[in-house]
Amino acid sequence: MSKSAAVDAYITKSAEFARPILRRLRAAVHKACPQIQESMKWGSPFFGHKGVVAYMAAFKSHTRFGFWKRRLMSDPDGLFKATGNMGMGGSRFRSTADLPSDAILIRYVKMAVALNEQGAKLPRAPRKKRPPPKAPADLVAAFRKSPKAKATYAAFSPSQQREYVDWITEAKLEATRRKRLATAIEWMAAGKPRNWKYLNC
Repeated sequence: MSKSAAVDAYITKSAEFARPILRRLRAAVHKACPQIQESMKWGSPFFGHKGVVAYMAAFKSHTRFGFWKRRLMSDPDGLFKATGNMGMGGSRFRSTADLPSDAILIRYVKMAVALNEQGAKLPRAPRKKRPPPKAPADLVAAFRKSPKAKATYAAFSPSQQREYVDWITEAKLEATRRKRLATAIEWMAAGKPRNWKYLNC
């Protein structure tokens, strides 16, 4: 059994009601997977084997126990539903009476360990696409005098457009803004993105 002195200290310093809960959770994890490794992350005990398996934490009036890959796990005993486990938020326990049986805890830990051994990966959250930036009025006005710059800007990706818009609008002085605007129109008329100088570095 590989136990961490830091986790020992964490349990000892926890509130009196939390200690027996944390000890029982810890024992179940080790019984389910004798190869489990303990560590402290973000101020709480974590359990790992071929990746993060689970974590536990103690608060003023409750403890939490959660599985890293909860979203990939089934819930045959209703553990997540019954205890309000929402993803990594974990299940809340206020006393040992709230805990499921050791057999259930062990079964769930083994399920989580199996996912790591199989190399299961959590799906990445879809990246939110930022809308195209709104061109400021002075840039729009400048485009009327330079169709080439306007066409180049329209062909840019939203991120390339944003680089120009941010550069112009972040100028602190009006003179600086006018100078940047003139330069931006010149560069775009030549088909150049904002950071064209660095593209061939």
